[in-house]
Amino acid sequence: MHIDQLLEQIQQHADQETTPITVPKSWTQGRTLFGGISAALLYEAIRHKVKGDRVLRSLTTNFVGPLAPERPFEIRISVLREGKNVTQVTANALQDNQVAVFCQACFGVQRESKISVKSSTTHTMTPPQKAKFIPQIPKVTPKFLKHIDLSLTEGGLPFTAKKTSKTCGWMRFSQHPEKITDAHLIALIDAWPPTILQMLRWPAPASTMSWNLEFIHPHAPVASDDWFAYQADTRQAADGYCHSEANIWDAKGELVAISRQIIAVFD
Repeated sequence: MHIDQLLEQIQQHADQETTPITVPKSWTQGRTLFGGISAALLYEAIRHKVKGDRVLRSLTTNFVGPLAPERPFEIRISVLREGKNVTQVTANALQDNQVAVFCQACFGVQRESKISVKSSTTHTMTPPQKAKFIPQIPKVTPKFLKHIDLSLTEGGLPFTAKKTSKTCGWMRFSQHPEKITDAHLIALIDAWPPTILQMLRWPAPASTMSWNLEFIHPHAPVASDDWFAYQADTRQAADGYCHSEANIWDAKGELVAISRQIIAVFD
């Protein structure tokens, strides 16, 4: 099922208090749904509850428990506050009456300001001609990766005993969506494996506990087949936990998002 079809399920129930949804196995990562698609769906449900011209400034997602595919779950929204400039909203994904994913989103209006500081964060990577990452191997490659093209330029594949914990590359959807929205970007950004997995020699489970995304608006329009640049580094890792940070640029080199994660690894 294409990501646009999943987002359409949300749009069909935009006027309801809760949003029922089912996601196929093709969007799984191990026993649970791919975290990026879970966060994207919760964000899409939140977006329909926000009025006016407010745009997404930050999204914090906590992955509380597994969210099973091909079984219905519901998304419940709560508008915490709608002020003059900022709206704060939370969303829960519930399955079997248990919270599996929790999101809090912050939306803000654009205002005139005397302060203007342009981002000095850049990269020198050349956009790829095609994807270059893990091939689709049954029971090895996460199923959701069939929907996303990744092209690695620096770093290594998971469990290849690399000395570095930095990952750089490009990403886009394999089947291009009708247009790229913040929901699409949320799903894309989470597609990369945790930076520290390439340092391990043998497979070991790992999962994101908390994920914070900051969005830069406004930015130039992007095409649905554009590649997005991604550079992630490990800020610190010890005692089974990793703190990583990533920058994301559009095809024109404009910074569009900043990602921060806390990852638990069981090696």
